[in-house]
Amino acid sequence: MSEQGNDNPGVVAHPPLIFLGFLIAGFAIDWFWPLSVFGPPGNYAYGGLLLGAGVVLMALGVTTFVRAGTNVPTNRPSTMVVSNGPYNFSRNPIYVGMFLIYAGIAALADNPWLFILALPLYFIMRHGVIAREERYLEGKFGAAYLAYKQRVRRWL
Repeated sequence: MSEQGNDNPGVVAHPPLIFLGFLIAGFAIDWFWPLSVFGPPGNYAYGGLLLGAGVVLMALGVTTFVRAGTNVPTNRPSTMVVSNGPYNFSRNPIYVGMFLIYAGIAALADNPWLFILALPLYFIMRHGVIAREERYLEGKFGAAYLAYKQRVRRWL
């Protein structure tokens, strides 16, 4: 159970909203102080690859949760430890996918501010979302989740 007594991890905010907030901030900064790193055609190649890989990984993660019958949104209870599909090699494939999508958008837009903001985004996700989720899952599923944590890496 979370600190609030609800059957959810009590994350600081919904992860898609966190990523969206950082995207908006990065584009706002770039509007005032535009910078360029890649330029065409490099930004399209790198950005397209990152974006595509992120969409595929995120879709696989969501689909695996749905097929297992557990909730995807962080404000809903987890019903089981899912360890198949992409969860066999990453405890957070949806978040890895979100980071790849974010990086793909940054590259496609040739917006270095988004890459700079990726560091605080990582820390918010790591400590405000993932750490809370892991505490919640350890408390709810005990030894089963601890064994899963020992076997599978957090990111990749």
